[in-house]
Amino acid sequence: MENKNGIGRLGLTALIVSSCIGTGIFGITNTVAAAAAPGPALLSWVFVGIGFLLLVLSLNNLSEKRPDLEAGIFSYAGAGFGPLGEFISGWAYWLSAWLGNVAFATMLMSAIGTFIPTFKGGQNMPSIILAIIFCWALTLLVNRGVESASFVNTIGTFFKVIPLFLFIIITIIFFKGHMFTTDFWGNVANNFSKGTVTGSVFDQLKGTLSTLIWVFIGVEGASVMGHRAKTRSQAQQATIIGFIMLLAIYVMISIIPYGTLTRAQLASASQPALGNDLELIVGHWGAMIINVGLIISTVISWLSWTMLPAETTMLIAKDKVMPSLWGRLNEKNAPTASLYITAILQTIFLFSLLFTSEAYNFAYSLASAAILFSYLFVGLYQMKYSHKHQEWGQFTIGLLSALFMLACMFLSGWQQMLLVSISFIPGFIIYYQAVREDHRELGGQEKAVMGLILLLSVVAIYLVANGTIVVA
Repeated sequence: MENKNGIGRLGLTALIVSSCIGTGIFGITNTVAAAAAPGPALLSWVFVGIGFLLLVLSLNNLSEKRPDLEAGIFSYAGAGFGPLGEFISGWAYWLSAWLGNVAFATMLMSAIGTFIPTFKGGQNMPSIILAIIFCWALTLLVNRGVESASFVNTIGTFFKVIPLFLFIIITIIFFKGHMFTTDFWGNVANNFSKGTVTGSVFDQLKGTLSTLIWVFIGVEGASVMGHRAKTRSQAQQATIIGFIMLLAIYVMISIIPYGTLTRAQLASASQPALGNDLELIVGHWGAMIINVGLIISTVISWLSWTMLPAETTMLIAKDKVMPSLWGRLNEKNAPTASLYITAILQTIFLFSLLFTSEAYNFAYSLASAAILFSYLFVGLYQMKYSHKHQEWGQFTIGLLSALFMLACMFLSGWQQMLLVSISFIPGFIIYYQAVREDHRELGGQEKAVMGLILLLSVVAIYLVANGTIVVA
């Protein structure tokens, strides 16, 4: 079915690229080089690339087989594991999306501080006020209509990738083959690898995974916005195109610099690392271009992640797993209440940055871990649906996708998984309101799952209080 006023293939592709390319890519050369030499880094990209390709294939298959599930990534959890499964998936995604915007705000103010000293550091009162103005300006833009906001996002995405392509071109020009192949596997500790991990290839590969996984978050954007696409097939095509573009950009930006600077130079670069890399290669003008690109990138990514969390709660409220207030649309077809609630929560967290850095660290820890729950449900439902219809090839894709997400959860650490459970204390109150609004009772399995998660949240709070879990 065609939605003539919907978002087209180009707009959806831009949404995916913009959602993923935020602040992380501007520091990726530093974090990857510190953890791994070129060889292990390439192996990490192969592993993560295959893992996220499996997620993309699962999303496209389920989108084709179950077009009736308009909530996409969240309704898959509902179809496979009931209303509570959909709520857990949607709540985790919503939480990850808006808490990640706190990181965008801090990085944006820090980048602006390189041009206007008043905002230097990103955590003083002028920075917080400007960040809150950005937050509400983007909220009001999206509130005027998601499709019109998507058009602005598409234009902005072209401008944000220009500095990245400039970085790739310059590093290719100054690339030296002998520098790239020197200690390709990171087995030798010397001055050229000072401050980096050397030795076991597995240890180096493991050290890069969190960074590589983080920069791919957002690749599911076309699935979340699929009901607003002109056609389902365009949403599927946008997902594949966006994934391929992202993988190519990420690999080139993180790997080619090994042939222009030593690992020690890459690892010791201050943030934004890409700017400092270019300053070493071509001079100060290179750093200035990257900082401008970082500012544009952060603003546009922030726009994407203003649309996605509001869209999340609207979709799951439509499925009656959140109170109807969260799903109400205005005359522009935008979820006003959800947008405003999310903006208020972001404002509160931004003010807390004046008093402590712990609020930011807490937000970042949750954002990086929470979304893996949503991804895991996709793989599990892909398995369940494919098993029912005896589609064993698709079942294998779902199985491998689920195993990949479980591996990511394990590698990100049990502390982060426990921290996510704390967010379900207010979450289950909201879910219970939706249950009552839908005139139904909580089932025995729902009570058992909620009780287990709440027990884990109590354990998490205790471990934070006694210092076993350090929120940083």
